[in-house]
Amino acid sequence: MDDHEQLARQFEQNRGHLRAVAYRMLGSLAEAEDAVQEAWLRLSRTDVSDVGNLAGWLTTVVSRVCLDMLRSRKSRREDSLDTYVPDPIVGRMDGELGPEGEALQADAIGLALLVVLETLSPAERLAFVLHDMFGVGFDEIATIVDKSPAATRQLASRARRRVQGAPASDGDLNRQRAVVEAFLAASRGGDFDALLELLDPEVLLRADAGVATAEFAGPAVSKLVRGAKAVVEQAMLFSRMVSYNEVALVNGTPGVITVVNGRLMGVMAVTCADGRITEIDILADVDRLELIPLPA
Repeated sequence: MDDHEQLARQFEQNRGHLRAVAYRMLGSLAEAEDAVQEAWLRLSRTDVSDVGNLAGWLTTVVSRVCLDMLRSRKSRREDSLDTYVPDPIVGRMDGELGPEGEALQADAIGLALLVVLETLSPAERLAFVLHDMFGVGFDEIATIVDKSPAATRQLASRARRRVQGAPASDGDLNRQRAVVEAFLAASRGGDFDALLELLDPEVLLRADAGVATAEFAGPAVSKLVRGAKAVVEQAMLFSRMVSYNEVALVNGTPGVITVVNGRLMGVMAVTCADGRITEIDILADVDRLELIPLPA
């Protein structure tokens, strides 16, 4: 095995970790893959014979790439973040995700938390993700964001305060699945009262439909809806699609996917607390959904 093959093998051993870092940084599966590929290109052009910790070196490189990508997101920042939903990771309820999703799903991050991360500045997001999620020291993070360790610590602290307000699901996946299945059953039956009972009074619905298409025109428009009654009314609008819905893992917790003729047409992430739904995040942007792999 020559040096290049050895380097490629070491990179592949770290690919899952790098993809997980990039996904949490960017909230986009395609961009995360681009960042990981860029890290490989930089590795292949660099003499790393004196690098003692290749995994750490690669993490720094992919983090720098992600930071540059976050800073250059002009078009997304011009849009309202209120209705932006990051790319979901979809898996079967039995947990069989296939090679593309295994590394990400092993330490899944909820879609609701990713939504909050979108509101952070690039430097805050990087500091929080690297330190709080991957245990990278502030001295190392400081070299990436070009700040002092003390200033970097403050970045992570500010981010942490924002993230603490993010809704979190119950840890009981069976109970969450029961709530999701009950929600689907009530939607299919048009049972307004049953739907109302399943929702927290202050439930938040966030729907990201991207650019509306003729195929998905009508209810599939980007919107932010608050309150149980208003959310139930929206659920009724989507009733024509309920026959195509099925329960699936969405970022590690039970959610709903809409599949029409083998094509992914919608993903709904559900946040539950005390047996009620507190947040619903829907991605119905068909262009982005085409890039999300369906589980076998």
